[in-house]
Amino acid sequence: MLRIENLHAYYGKSHILHGVNMTVNPGEIVSLLGRNGSGRSTAIKAIMGLVEGEGTVSWKGRNLLGHKAYDIARQGIGYVPESRDVFPKLTVEQNLLLGQQSGRKKGRWTLDDMYQLFPRLKERQHTEAGVMSGGEQQMLTLCRTLMGDPDLIMIDEPTEGLAPKIVELVGEYLKALQRRGLAVLLVEQKLTIALDISQRCYVMGHGEVVFEGSPDELRADQYVRKEWLEV
Repeated sequence: MLRIENLHAYYGKSHILHGVNMTVNPGEIVSLLGRNGSGRSTAIKAIMGLVEGEGTVSWKGRNLLGHKAYDIARQGIGYVPESRDVFPKLTVEQNLLLGQQSGRKKGRWTLDDMYQLFPRLKERQHTEAGVMSGGEQQMLTLCRTLMGDPDLIMIDEPTEGLAPKIVELVGEYLKALQRRGLAVLLVEQKLTIALDISQRCYVMGHGEVVFEGSPDELRADQYVRKEWLEV
């Protein structure tokens, strides 16, 4: 469904990605792992058209490089940034409604689906998003993206700064999305959750993919874990 070939990306004159190759198949969860500065976030920003890139980003057979982010979103790719961008003065429900794509046929997700998936959002539906906790804002940002009815959702560090109990819930939510037919590309530092929910893993270092394989293969590869993941 998503195929990345020889992807290079730049911030101005800084060359960040050096020939990244990656695939995400329909309905699977793929984790993109690595230390801070390894190029993980840049990779998904390049896919989303937020960073200048060269190479091939093929989505359902169509090359997306050079397209605007809003056009890529309309093709069925959702993006949840690490910054948890919410509209702070709008209520939870207003934030969710802004995620709907105008002019599109009715999607697979409704407000009721969001409230069933995240009951806490139902309780806070009339609350301004800016006063919510970090975990609640993470839920809201994810749900607002789902309201755009993507087939693939890319999520950048969803568990950053969250309590361990909430981290476990995030993992369950991502598996629930997979059961609904979505593919997930997860940028994550916490190895435990990534290995628990993923079908395949990529590890990045210095702007390149240094490992590709199953969670079990990554668990068994002490060199990769020590060299590229462990602090």
